[in-house]
Amino acid sequence: MNQDTKQVLTEWLVLSVQAGEEKAFRDLYELWRADLWRLALVRVEQSHAADEVTAEVWQAIARGVSGLDDPACFPRWAFRIVERRSTDWVRRRTLDRKRAETAAREAENLDPAPATADPSDEALRLRAVIARLPAEQRELLHLFYQLGRSVAEIAEILDLPAGTVKSRLFSILETSRQKLGCQSHE
Repeated sequence: MNQDTKQVLTEWLVLSVQAGEEKAFRDLYELWRADLWRLALVRVEQSHAADEVTAEVWQAIARGVSGLDDPACFPRWAFRIVERRSTDWVRRRTLDRKRAETAAREAENLDPAPATADPSDEALRLRAVIARLPAEQRELLHLFYQLGRSVAEIAEILDLPAGTVKSRLFSILETSRQKLGCQSHE
């Protein structure tokens, strides 16, 4: 299909989508899917990442196409969305990699426990308390303390409000403290 034909078809499909025709959106998707995916692949350099990025792109297109004033601008508009989403994806992965490197450096800098020291009874009790927690609570602790994820990240991962994550973490810690306190008096 030559560019002029594709452009005319694109404009007609955009107008049809704006008129509420669902099939027109599927046709628009089929017409531009490969081009947008290839651009994402060039930017993120991994096919699974390109899949992830283009899924986000098509969600953004579905939300915003009704507000597109000039259907002739669809290609430029869609390509800009791909560029922004790809940049966001790369930025997130870079940030995750930096966090992992920082955590690894910090772990290396920690003083190891003396070889002659016996494990603390308190540490053993803490491990036992954590082991008895429900899986959801252990997952929260793992994400927050072991993986170093922020409350906002955990909220996104678990699809919960940030306030819920905070309150659950607080509740888990308070319950664990109480159990440790009770055990230490036995």
